[in-house]
Amino acid sequence: MEAINGHNKACCNVPPVVCSGYVAKGSYSQLGGLKTYAIGPENATKGIVIISDIFGYSDQALQGADILATSHRHQHKVFIPDWFDSSPCPPEWFSPNTEQKQKDLGAWFGTAAALPQYVAALKAANPSIESWALVGFCWGGKVAEIITSNEEIPFAIAAICHPAMIDPSEAENISIPFMLLAASKDPTEDMKKFKSQLKIPHHIEIFTDQVHDWMAARTNLSNSHIRNEYTRRYKTVSDVFEKH
Repeated sequence: MEAINGHNKACCNVPPVVCSGYVAKGSYSQLGGLKTYAIGPENATKGIVIISDIFGYSDQALQGADILATSHRHQHKVFIPDWFDSSPCPPEWFSPNTEQKQKDLGAWFGTAAALPQYVAALKAANPSIESWALVGFCWGGKVAEIITSNEEIPFAIAAICHPAMIDPSEAENISIPFMLLAASKDPTEDMKKFKSQLKIPHHIEIFTDQVHDWMAARTNLSNSHIRNEYTRRYKTVSDVFEKH
């Protein structure tokens, strides 16, 4: 089916992969008014906020957070807030190939929380953290794009993984180092235009053998090649973050 409401066609057609059995290494608490998954040392000096895709706390996203927390000599503390108040998008709505599914999905998007004064609460609760990074998956990537194109940015670097609604016109306003990791069926032409407008250090990669959302809910970690690429890309994010 075609994309709906301006979303990436791949986003609307690739179903999430259910990957069970992973035991997350972090814990949950209330921070900034939101349930939050956190992983990493209490004395960490670098923090990462992950804005999930619309499927929320998938096993794949939690495992990715655990990798980011431990994959570099300077360990990070990683936070995933529950933007959807324990009501992530139901997987059975994908693909949204009926009128009712499209109606339900549109109504659900209208209830998704915007970014609150969340980082301020994180800073208050974690005074040892000196710099912050941002990662956005799919829908969360759009939030990351909007935040980093504003004048006041609480982050030192940001990454969008498998973008769904990228807007090249926002790129020239981004003033911090930036990453964009995408799959072959993500909006390639928009990404090329986006890259051409960036005026800051950036790292752009397109992975032709991966599906949309391959670093989060839709990745199939039972496939050894996909699992290796998944792990390697998280380490790439960590290394580029550390560089900046």
